[in-house]
Amino acid sequence: MEEASLLQLLFLNSLLCCTTHQARLTANPRWSQFFTEASVSLSCEEDGSSAGWTVRRKTAGGTVSQCGKGWGKLMASSCSNSLMLEWDSGVYWCESREGATSNSINLTVTGGSVILQSPVLPVMEGDDLTLSCQSKPPSNLPAAFYKDGSLIRTESTGHMTLHHVTRSDEGLYRCSISSYGESPPSWISVTEAPPPASPSLHLVFTLLLHLLVFCPYFISTLLMVSLYRQGHRK
Repeated sequence: MEEASLLQLLFLNSLLCCTTHQARLTANPRWSQFFTEASVSLSCEEDGSSAGWTVRRKTAGGTVSQCGKGWGKLMASSCSNSLMLEWDSGVYWCESREGATSNSINLTVTGGSVILQSPVLPVMEGDDLTLSCQSKPPSNLPAAFYKDGSLIRTESTGHMTLHHVTRSDEGLYRCSISSYGESPPSWISVTEAPPPASPSLHLVFTLLLHLLVFCPYFISTLLMVSLYRQGHRK
């Protein structure tokens, strides 16, 4: 997919993300890029259940459709596409009958010889990020990794790990393998780590209960000791 098409999909993604998330869309495999004829399963998950949601997509050509209507196989609130083709590239999301939407993900399907295996969902700050450059047919050649058009480094194993990522690691990544070519670009998002957990309501309630029980006992004990000492002084 061309960079212009990818930026278009990212714009569509930003529009979709503004809706309240009541479900979560996941992909298996969990990558954002695939060779043609790959198999991908998409699932809508809501509080442990997956009822009442449908997988929908918008391709780079602007066509909006739902799973089972000309593409994919609908199974409850999941969608299986066992023969991905280049025109399956696009933005995917879950939508309820009432019109509520989930997070959205970008999937790229290429007829080329190289893909970048990168997480389709955002990476959390502080986590490690591993990128893998894969060729078709498979090879054991070194791979060069790029971010926002600049070379990061070349890895002889074809895998690159960024340790303890931060928001500065967010960007457009691609890779290349000599004599095979380069992958399409993929945007990798980094989300903020959640704040430290606050004391639970149960813990707060337990603490207050102990204070309510202990304080009167402590005060009454002090009063009894004080009265006892006063009685002996007389």
